[in-house]
Amino acid sequence: MKKDISRIKESNFEKARKIIREQKKSKKKVVFISSNDDLTRKILEKEPVNILVILQSSRKDRQKQRNSGFNQVLAKIAKKNNVKIGICLDEIFNSKDKEKADILARVIQNIKLCSKNKIQMKFCGEKTRNIYDLKSLGLVLGMPTWMTKNL
Repeated sequence: MKKDISRIKESNFEKARKIIREQKKSKKKVVFISSNDDLTRKILEKEPVNILVILQSSRKDRQKQRNSGFNQVLAKIAKKNNVKIGICLDEIFNSKDKEKADILARVIQNIKLCSKNKIQMKFCGEKTRNIYDLKSLGLVLGMPTWMTKNL
């Protein structure tokens, strides 16, 4: 990613808080990557992050409900704090068939929730991709046009 963006993937809240505050002092945008639901909520409520990426690959769905790690409570907090929700492209492209289908279903669920609450979403990944490919992927996954304009 760019030099003015700091990617933080930490499992301890205190360490994550310290790193986020250091990066904010140096005027960098903070992208926080997490697969832990409790840590995600704490960071979203208490720390000034720009983009929150919720990893989908390590999650298990329930029998009649998907576990995407994002719900209406987190959506309201993200809306209030002006936090964008990130979609990890590397996670999608590097997974096998069944797991890829599950990840895409969870991403679609998060897109619907973000669209309903008017929260902006971003695609995140190691490689830079063609913006037209990202916009078309967003539209196929169900993003409204106002969301795909600012990808």
